Amino acid sequence: MQGLDRAPYHGAAGGKRASLYRPGSSGKRPPPLSEPSRVSVRVLVRCHNRHRLCPCSGMKMIWAGMVAVGLLASCQQVQGWLGSKEGTDSTQSVSTAEAHGAMLQRDAGITRENAYSDLFLDSAALEAYIGAEKIAADKAERMRTFYAVRNNQFAWFTSAGATEQARGLWGLYESKAEELKEKAPERLQQRMDSLLTRDSAARTPGAGTVQASRRSSLAAARTGRIASEDSARLADSTAALAGISADSMMVQTELALTAQFVRLVGESGGGFSADNFYWMVPRRKLDALTLADSILNRGGDSLLGQGNAQYAALKAALPPYYEAARAGGWPSLSGAAGLKKGLRAPAVTQLKKRLAASGDYPAGDTSTLFSDTLLAAVRTVQAQYGLLPTGVPSDSLLRELNVPAQERLQQILVNMNRALWIPAPAGSRHISINVPSQELLAYGDSGAVMRMPVIVGREGASTMAFNDRISTVVFNPYWNIPESIVERKILPAMEQDPRYLAKHHMEIVKQDDSIPQVRQLPGPDNALGRVKFLFPNTFDIYLHDTPEKGLFVQKNRALSNGCVRVAKPDSLAAYVLRGQPGWTPEKIAAAMKGNGKEEQVKVKEPVPVSITYYTAWAGADGKLQFRRDLYGYDARTIGRMFTAS
Repeated sequence: MQGLDRAPYHGAAGGKRASLYRPGSSGKRPPPLSEPSRVSVRVLVRCHNRHRLCPCSGMKMIWAGMVAVGLLASCQQVQGWLGSKEGTDSTQSVSTAEAHGAMLQRDAGITRENAYSDLFLDSAALEAYIGAEKIAADKAERMRTFYAVRNNQFAWFTSAGATEQARGLWGLYESKAEELKEKAPERLQQRMDSLLTRDSAARTPGAGTVQASRRSSLAAARTGRIASEDSARLADSTAALAGISADSMMVQTELALTAQFVRLVGESGGGFSADNFYWMVPRRKLDALTLADSILNRGGDSLLGQGNAQYAALKAALPPYYEAARAGGWPSLSGAAGLKKGLRAPAVTQLKKRLAASGDYPAGDTSTLFSDTLLAAVRTVQAQYGLLPTGVPSDSLLRELNVPAQERLQQILVNMNRALWIPAPAGSRHISINVPSQELLAYGDSGAVMRMPVIVGREGASTMAFNDRISTVVFNPYWNIPESIVERKILPAMEQDPRYLAKHHMEIVKQDDSIPQVRQLPGPDNALGRVKFLFPNTFDIYLHDTPEKGLFVQKNRALSNGCVRVAKPDSLAAYVLRGQPGWTPEKIAAAMKGNGKEEQVKVKEPVPVSITYYTAWAGADGKLQFRRDLYGYDARTIGRMFTAS
């Protein structure tokens, strides 16, 4: 693949390459590994500074012919993630053969202090997993190589919980699930759904989490949601976990995710090479300026833009932020709030210099006059931060403008990595929902044809990012109330008021153990409103109307239990059902009024929908947009990706 000869590899610290056994080399073959059954009860997660890592055995030459998800087809590894020394010229060349060989080297320079994750894997655990799961030989070699170049560092978890890339991988799996021949095991699906949708479960599993997982998993098995053979296996393995460290559950999840990643890229179309694997899953912390320099100055990196428009757009908008950070930052603003057109003041000059530093104002104008040009620039910048474009600088705008250039640079780089996990929309007609901006856009051949505010998941009940297709519109829906809400809210309310269900138009559908299945009847008070839009997924996320229309005027609309509430459900229904005979705006309005009876409509041409988590992205005009980090994803990822400023 073009660009491999532009990616020199510096394995261990100081540029020395760590030795690693390969067939035909002069190194000694490592001793045989223990039987899987003998290592299954070891404590398999350990911090690097407490134990010496074991070398993996049986490494072969770099795999060839791997194929990947379409969006990865043109990915090019940014040099820094391959372990280069800071300051190395990222444009120097080595041969393709040398690059391939270098990729097999264990990077012994990765330590607890500079690693992306603070967790390291016992290589025996990897071999035990490969044996127990009967992983095919070619996939097993890819897994070994994947961990070897990471120095057996975890890819998907830290001691604080799931990483950005774990969310990206699982969202990508959800986006591609229908295309895959081999699905993720049900136990992995349950585990990831639990980890990614519940804050309490997103931390490193402890005894409580193991017990909770056992209860939910065995309950799921009883209700038939797991195949019988998988149920027995899960019950056995979960029972075994009760007597050993809970860390082993995280090891199994980590390895299962890597196996799923290998399967995912193996079953999807497009070219793939080891070189682009590691930008997807960072290995070590870097200085943000070093990483940005590698991205901007490597000619081969332009390949990324061919398969990922948002990545390319973010890269195109990166230079002024990189230059400002490299120059030591931009001037801090004070006293600029309330400035208006026509005023003359020293604070006007400060404002112009600050906007010029980020490329939002001509650099040559440093006068004290608040001009028409500055008025237009202030309005544009206010819109960039999701503020009302009044043209008058506010305290809110000054807070955004005073965020240090280094932090903005890190924010952009985090979102560039995030973009690589998001497949491009299929076709011009699609729906895009960005969680941090709390907005829905619907697209047609001419671009965005509709936009509306939405309500997204609150912190602790986050709306997951993934792609799917709206396949069903349900008018006057029942609301099948999630068990967690029944347990947390409805049962206590029923104890206080025996008529609670009747007052809220609810009914018990089935009594299951101690927690009943409850649903709310169709009608004006139904929590889902008059219509919902389904795209089946493991997260149980969908779009729906709401009777609480007043919430859409709030600035912070992270208020739901994970689903997305839409402000204009009738307009969205008309968009989704466009072209279906008989579904005129009048019929849609009549269906939404309804007669208390649920009506399901299959969408003949399912509409692609993409849910993303961009706190920095480039709009259609190429201008960067910035939004608040609702779930704290940026803050956690920045701490893992970058060295201290």
